[in-house]
This record gives sequence, C-alpha cells and structure tokens, in this order.
Amino acid sequence: MDWEGQKLAEQLMQILLLAFAVIAFGAGYITASFQTMILIYAGGVILTTLVTIPNWPFFNHHPLKWLDPSEAEKHPKPEPSSNVAAKKKSIKK
Repeated sequence: MDWEGQKLAEQLMQILLLAFAVIAFGAGYITASFQTMILIYAGGVILTTLVTIPNWPFFNHHPLKWLDPSEAEKHPKPEPSSNVAAKKKSIKK
C-alpha cells in the first residue's frame, strides 16, 4: 500500500464508520431496539474492516520508485547540520 493508499484507507474508514453509526442510531431509535443498533454497527465495523485492511489494488495507484542499490551507493546519506546539534544542546541545558 502506498502513501496515497494509506490516506484513502483512513478516509474510507472514517466515512464508513460514521455512516454506519448514524444509520445504526437511526434504526435503533426507530425500532426502539438497542440490539438492532449494536448489530447494525457491528456489521458496519466488519464491512469497514474488510474494505480497509486488505491491500486491495486500488490502494496502489501511486507506487514509490525506489533507487537501485548500485544507484543508492552513488548518493551519500545527508549529514545532520551542526545548527541542529547546537539547538539540541541548548534545549538540554
């Protein structure tokens, strides 16, 4: 799952859980049944889990392009600047 896919999964989770909460509350209120409300919401949680947890192909529309190991050796890792180290030392005092 790529970064955009993670964002989409998070948004889908929030939307689906909220929608099922509202539907469950409405159905439970109309039927005056707490059990109906809980069953509808539990079904929504299970459906949301099945939609958002597996790594479905639509979560991989923006794959990351990784460097080849030989290409990565040509680019040195960035060194932390001395400015950052000086700020950390002043904070610790």
